[in-house]
Formats: sequence, C-alpha cells, structure tokens
Amino acid sequence: MYNGDKQPLLACRNVFKYFGGLAAVNDFDLDVYSGDVIGIGGPNGAGKTTFLDVISGINPATSGTIVLDGHPIANKKPDAICHLGISRTFQLNAGFETMSIRENTLVGASFGLGDKGWFPRMTYNKLMHERVDRALELCRLQDHADLIVRDLPVLDRKLLMMAGALATEPKLLLIDEPVGGLNPHEVDDVMDIVQGLIAEGVTIILIEHVMRFLLQLSKRVVIMHHGEKIYEGDSTDLLNDRKVVEVYLGEGTADRLQHMMAERAANG
Repeated sequence: MYNGDKQPLLACRNVFKYFGGLAAVNDFDLDVYSGDVIGIGGPNGAGKTTFLDVISGINPATSGTIVLDGHPIANKKPDAICHLGISRTFQLNAGFETMSIRENTLVGASFGLGDKGWFPRMTYNKLMHERVDRALELCRLQDHADLIVRDLPVLDRKLLMMAGALATEPKLLLIDEPVGGLNPHEVDDVMDIVQGLIAEGVTIILIEHVMRFLLQLSKRVVIMHHGEKIYEGDSTDLLNDRKVVEVYLGEGTADRLQHMMAERAANG
C-alpha cells in the first residue's frame, strides 16, 4: 500500500514460495511502514505462517524481492535477518525448559547484540541486562523472571517468546498466533501488552485467528487465501468485502447476509 513519499521499512514484491507444485505464498506484495501494525488473517492453510517464515528466512522465498530498511534479505539466513532487525515468535511455545525466564530472555538479548560491533565486556553485559529488563517489563514478566520455563503456564510461555524477540530490539516484530489456546481473560491480557508495544512505537506484523484481537489491534488488515492476498485495508471495511466473508463463512454467505440485512432494514 503506497504511503506518499515515505519509504517502507519492509517492502515485499512478487513474492512466491513453492513447495513442489503448491504455491503456499502466491505473488504477494506488502509494504510495512515504521509504526505500522499489520494484522494477517485467513483460514488454516492460507499461507500466513509461511509468509512470516519467508520474511524471517526460515523458508526462503522461491522468487521475488524482500527489502528491509534498504537491505535485500530474500536470500539471507535467519540469523543475518535477525541482526538486520527482524525478530519473531512462533505458534509453538519455545524456550529452554531448565532455564529461567530471565536466562531465556538473555539469550535473545545476547543474540541481538551479536552483529552490533565490538563492546567492552562490562558495556556488553550492561546493554544485555538493560534489554532484558525492558523486554520483561513490556511483557509484564518482571515479577516472574526467576521462574523456570518448564513450570510456566501457557500464557507466560507465550509472553516469554515475545520478551525474547523484543530483547533483540527489532525494527520489525513478527507475532504468530499469540492468543491461540488462551481463555478470554488471557486474550485481554495479551491485547493490553501488545497495545503497550504499539504505544512504544514497535512495528508489528501479527497473525491471529481470534478476530476481535486482530481487528482491534491492527491499523491495517490483510486477508490471505490459498497463498494470495484477497484483501488489504481498514478493519472497518473488512466485513463489507464479499470475497472475505465467503472465505470465512462459506460460499453464498455474502448474499444471505445482504438479504438478511435488507429484511431487517425493511422491518424497521
């Protein structure tokens, strides 16, 4: 989406990812600007996580261009992409089971500093711990920092992944289904935390099936289906898009909804 003369932080053009003959990501374009919050939705198998895998280098693009802050990254390895400024979470809760929350987050901070030049050891340690303290605070884990990962509930494991990603101080944070498996109260907790990140100016691409989470947080929504982008725009216009409604609710739903709304209007 064009944004005047402003240069995008991330620019994806004609991105394809094939697995055999299947185009999991099909001719995908996306511009992400600094401070953006892009929500990506779509049915299971639409290509959402594969797209994040492509951006982060886990499954490199088959073809197309991906540029981060002026740097082409389509053929770079995940560690190099992370050092350039992209960090992410995953659907499956990851962590070193016998280490504490703080120790796990230190791994992210240490990795994030790995390509930032030489520091004296005391300066390096100070920077790492400052990053960890800030990440734990943003994810509201500072009071649980010494807990061992294997003893954590699902919510804290999800927040730990987010803290580890934030500790790299990314230019762009990719969040993959942060509220899957959580109860409504926990969903609200994560929503508050992500709103805090947005207030801090963190640029985010997030994937989520919980639509109220996706729609309330996203400044712009993208809907994928069979690897293609079928919608990009404001969340308020999403339910007026016929193709999106039928992807989510089934063929013919748009006509039925339109008829139902017309009847309701006629009956006052």
